[in-house]
Amino acid sequence: MHKRLVLIAVSLIAMGAAAGVASAQEGEALPHSGADINDVESLQRGARNFMNYCSGCHSLKYVRYNRIAKDLEIPDAELRNLMFTSDKPFDTINSAMPADAEGWFGKLPPDLSLMARARSVDYIYAFLKGFYVDKTRPWGTNNLILPGAAMPDVLADLQGLQKPVFKNEPDEHGSANMVLVGVESMTAGALKPEEYDRFVRDTANFLDYAGEPVKAKRQSLGIFVMLFLVVFFAFAYMLKKEYWKDVH
Repeated sequence: MHKRLVLIAVSLIAMGAAAGVASAQEGEALPHSGADINDVESLQRGARNFMNYCSGCHSLKYVRYNRIAKDLEIPDAELRNLMFTSDKPFDTINSAMPADAEGWFGKLPPDLSLMARARSVDYIYAFLKGFYVDKTRPWGTNNLILPGAAMPDVLADLQGLQKPVFKNEPDEHGSANMVLVGVESMTAGALKPEEYDRFVRDTANFLDYAGEPVKAKRQSLGIFVMLFLVVFFAFAYMLKKEYWKDVH
């Protein structure tokens, strides 16, 4: 019996490790954001960042102001300072973008409620760090993670400008091609690089929360559920042995 319990525990650990490896492989080209959904202070800063820099164009139509205030421990007075498009705390977060914005950008800025679930937190983190100068684009910038992005570099004042880095790499025929391999700083921004990293990490963390406000509670509950199942199996196995001992 003891051996079987050990095998079950090892199997559960292996399954968790395999899931972690799979996630890492799927996003191995992206830098790890280090975002922590349990860091309430980070989420508070992320909410501030989103409302000040993103909500002018992007909405969170599945998230209500009062839900954010409750989950992120934001006082009512401070919440009011974040409500730019409504004065009702039970309203969802809508952007201030007018209806004819599609003509400005070529497409309407997307709702970001589920962006972290669709693309991952690391994707958002890398995207917000990946803008570089490209004079061939309408807004004068392009993005390393999403080439041809219609979004301008709205955080350029904070991060500073970046230039693309190219490298000669042979194609399948052996011919040399200039390949975009990264970006590097051109001008300094208002924030130091480590400060901008935290700014972007907090923003991505908040969007992770917005995609699933109960995620932190679900993860913590999952640990207790797995422990309960292991203990329950142990008692069920011992009960089965007791019932069937006379049969054999």
